[in-house]
Amino acid sequence: MKVLPFKIPKPEHTTLVVQEDMGESFYSKLHQHQEIQISLIKTGEGTFIIGDYVGEFSEGDIFVIGENLPHVFNSDESIKKVHMVSLFFMKSVYGETFFELPEFKDLSSFFNHSALGFKIESPSRVLFDLMQTLPKISKLKLFVTFFEILRLMTKSRVMTFSSALHTKIYGEEEGNRMRNIFGYTLDHFDKSIRLNEIAQVANMTPNAFCRYFKQRTNKTYVNFLLDIRIGNACKLLSKKTDLSIAEISYKSGFNNLTNFNRKFKSIKGMTPSEFRNRI
Repeated sequence: MKVLPFKIPKPEHTTLVVQEDMGESFYSKLHQHQEIQISLIKTGEGTFIIGDYVGEFSEGDIFVIGENLPHVFNSDESIKKVHMVSLFFMKSVYGETFFELPEFKDLSSFFNHSALGFKIESPSRVLFDLMQTLPKISKLKLFVTFFEILRLMTKSRVMTFSSALHTKIYGEEEGNRMRNIFGYTLDHFDKSIRLNEIAQVANMTPNAFCRYFKQRTNKTYVNFLLDIRIGNACKLLSKKTDLSIAEISYKSGFNNLTNFNRKFKSIKGMTPSEFRNRI
């Protein structure tokens, strides 16, 4: 099955595409597409990968994903209902130089940040409400709302994600390989994953796999796996107050509490206990 690149269904004579994803989980395969994607998480939580960045998503988050930027939203198994509203468009949708006009000078930061992928920090209620209305409005209203969303985003604080490394378009073979690596890791991060095990998933020798993964993600597989585990631990620390630090360590793939505390502090700058107290 060809997963990458992923084509957005686009009705004829449509420049802006609105899509609603509802169900028990989001599309859980790594993919990329030509369109820039603006998405609101109305319901759901889990782990996302955008480019080479691993993070957690939850209700109310608004993301922007640049063209051809590999990404996946992996819903938590405990969540039985998810809902995402997305708007897809191409920068060249109204002509190659349309957004270069002087009137759109303020939008340059939006497009620069979108290339790396970003999240709106503390989105305004107005922006949130506009995203919610997208599936219900006319094409003319959608056109007007689109530019208002862009304007509001240029006024918002953002957190960018990926490195400039992810500007290439994956072919089918390479895309499927990366999809398998990411999918296996997201499904098994809470258990021990040995190097030869994940190398077999990629159908490569361990040495070849290490070089391959580092070249395409700008980080070692060990660090990638660590990012996912620490992200899961942060989520449990903030939401599962009935779990002890040791239990969270185990549920996040660590079999040694001392090692968990050390790794957590090296990444977050504080111990798990301090993180929980701040939350």
